[in-house]
Amino acid sequence: MNQIALPLGWPAEEQGEFLVVESNARAVRMLEHWATWPVRTAVLAGPPKSGRSLLGRIFAARSGGSVIDDAQTVAEEELFHAWNRAQEERRPLLLIAAALPSHWPVALPDLRSRLAASPAAAIGTPEDTLIAALFERGFARRHLDARPDLITWLTARTERSHTAVIDTIDRLDRAALAGRRRLTIPLARETLDLDKSARNRSDCPS
Repeated sequence: MNQIALPLGWPAEEQGEFLVVESNARAVRMLEHWATWPVRTAVLAGPPKSGRSLLGRIFAARSGGSVIDDAQTVAEEELFHAWNRAQEERRPLLLIAAALPSHWPVALPDLRSRLAASPAAAIGTPEDTLIAALFERGFARRHLDARPDLITWLTARTERSHTAVIDTIDRLDRAALAGRRRLTIPLARETLDLDKSARNRSDCPS
């Protein structure tokens, strides 16, 4: 895998947990250079299960700053005061959300202008190298023997999302356990085809 190392000095215990590739490297660089932010607040956006919260924890440990997760669900006045407090205390604040602030329905003009002034980066759609690495790591954590040919087969057929990888691992884990079978391409094809057929039947009107 063409992997970029995490920035020097980030907590060693976290370095094996977050895989840095092209789709998330810009976000990592933004957090690494927090001291050069034009204001003391930045926004990190990313889809579910993309590692955005883990990056937030690494950032907080490295910078001594604070993090507000799921920021788009927090009351606007609370975000406004947190933004101002970060500037007054000169302590970095990271807002984590599913989307960038331009997609938030912000009604408070002063908060909207502050968010617009804040540096922001988004974790993008995972590429093949990351999908394959997530499969390898996910199966290994469950002590499942997934051979390279299965990883390649799954990578070519799985939706490009972090949640899709996790869902596929869950389904194959259950299938292997229920049938007491080794993970193979035939088992994966059988399991995923059966799941697809079941979904199609449930979508059909009775």
